Amino acid sequence: MRPSKTRELVARATETLRDAGVDTPEVDARLLAAWLLDVAPLAVLSTEPPAGFEAAYLEAIARRARREPLQYITGTAPFGPLDVAVGPGVFIPRPETEVLADWAVRTLAAVESPVVVDLGTGSGALAIYIAHARGDASVTAVDVSPTAREYARANAKRNGVTLRVVEGDMTDPYLLAELTGAVDLVVSNPPYVPETPDLTPEVSRDPHEAVFSGADGMDAIRGLVPVAARLLKAGGALGVEHDDTTSQAAQECVAAHGTFAAPKVLHDLTGRARFVTASKVNR
Repeated sequence: MRPSKTRELVARATETLRDAGVDTPEVDARLLAAWLLDVAPLAVLSTEPPAGFEAAYLEAIARRARREPLQYITGTAPFGPLDVAVGPGVFIPRPETEVLADWAVRTLAAVESPVVVDLGTGSGALAIYIAHARGDASVTAVDVSPTAREYARANAKRNGVTLRVVEGDMTDPYLLAELTGAVDLVVSNPPYVPETPDLTPEVSRDPHEAVFSGADGMDAIRGLVPVAARLLKAGGALGVEHDDTTSQAAQECVAAHGTFAAPKVLHDLTGRARFVTASKVNR
């Protein structure tokens, strides 16, 4: 097969994905080809593919046209400098969460051997990002889902970091009792989407319990704030991702607890308020 044939296949695949309603048909068509060819996306059109590529590529495109998430097809998702394994039963990390991960690492810059807790770790991406950046950190990743915990453990090993993975509900008032008052940083990308049918088919492939959180999307956040307040030492920090419609509600939830200084807002790369952060005050 000549490289020109590769160009033709990618062009046809792009049209197939566009007709299926995929938001980024050309990007996805090229990424799937790059994955199968094991080359950079920019090198796809100039790469001589091996025997069997066309059949494998058409099958991958058919799966994506059925709106199976790209990351479930390739089995991985990029997250900053990391590459994490994902699949059915585990939430796919989104690029916007890298903003929270970067904030977390910057927040810990002056803390020696920090103690960190990630509530609702999913694939482990956020916890692993922090552990990767801070090899001296003690990071505990909590999730109620056994599938998620398996992925988190595997992804920690995959990325060469040490991670303590614990079974638990992020809203459990007795969670991690042994760490009460000993934690420097609590982060969470909890379920935060209000219950609604108006979402893309790809989102529906994520575990329901990892996406939705009651009628207003705030159930998990309301439950985890007191848990984080108990775990944090004085001066420790909290960072939580939330829906783009609930910034004010998330700030009010943190402020109402009475344990934190005035909450601050972080924006994602598109300028939307997507994260609330706060420091636990000295009492």
